[in-house]
Amino acid sequence: MVRSPAPSSVTAVTAFAVLLFLLHPSNAQLSANFYATTCPNTSSIVQTVIQQALQSDPRITASLLRLHFHDCFVNGCDGSLLLDNSATIKSEKDAAPNTNSTRGFDVVDNIKTAIESSCPGIVSCADILALGAQASVSLSGGPSWTVLLGRRDSLTANQAGANTSIPSPIDTVANLTSKFSAVGLDTTDLVTLSGAHTFGRAQCRTFSLRLYNFTNGGPDSTISPSYLTTLRQLCPQNGDGTVLANLDPATPNTFDNNYYANLQNNQGLLLSDQELFSTTGAATISIVNSFSGNQSAFFQSFAQSMINMGNISPLTGSNGQIRSNCRKVNGS
Repeated sequence: MVRSPAPSSVTAVTAFAVLLFLLHPSNAQLSANFYATTCPNTSSIVQTVIQQALQSDPRITASLLRLHFHDCFVNGCDGSLLLDNSATIKSEKDAAPNTNSTRGFDVVDNIKTAIESSCPGIVSCADILALGAQASVSLSGGPSWTVLLGRRDSLTANQAGANTSIPSPIDTVANLTSKFSAVGLDTTDLVTLSGAHTFGRAQCRTFSLRLYNFTNGGPDSTISPSYLTTLRQLCPQNGDGTVLANLDPATPNTFDNNYYANLQNNQGLLLSDQELFSTTGAATISIVNSFSGNQSAFFQSFAQSMINMGNISPLTGSNGQIRSNCRKVNGS
């Protein structure tokens, strides 16, 4: 995979991308300045709505970041996740990784309504997800980055693809690597983007298999004994699988690098998290160690990996559409 250009070359690349858009609108590239003249307040509108949502919902930033992630891994970053069921669409919201799990759709609706009021028919729902992810990370204490824009919205969803393409909380490192590679992301992207689990929550049902009958009738040996006790109290065997646990027990609402220290201390909540550090010989281990000791390096890598992820197969130019309602295709 060819990683995105260094910051020193962003200006030149942006100018070139704009030129390509002007000359070949059907094959346009994403651009940092895409809405500079058509809807210059887009980013500030997104941030304002999320700040309002945060006042009553401390989980919303992690939820909005997750929406962008789950959208991009299925047919690219095209807003397909936002589509509701219809006569012709089987919603990705009902796929196993998303059902009764993904949230924040009402906030996306509020962002869309506010933007449509300011500049109707201009900003795609796919771009709203990308901007919402960036604002959510920044508002939670994490890094900021320049979001490349110009995505258009899909006309359909891919529920079957969502069931197979989105990383699972029980995936091994090999499975995770394969799923990331399938969308053009490498091992560094895998470990970096997994660091998004430094904030937010997970339901007991996503990790309870590790607590009781994991191997030989006992718990997962990679969970520290004290953490195991805590998790069993929160998620008793045959208990309510929808009870929420903090992904990071120390700073659950803050975007920092604690996630990696948690893995080193055998306190990764999901199996797919702990596997990054506990799989013998895995290439992911050295990256976990690096980010645990250097938050700046993690932040810099996270910004780059989010740009990489945002570049997964976007619809541009005359492809797709700009939905007026993120939940349905125009005219449906």
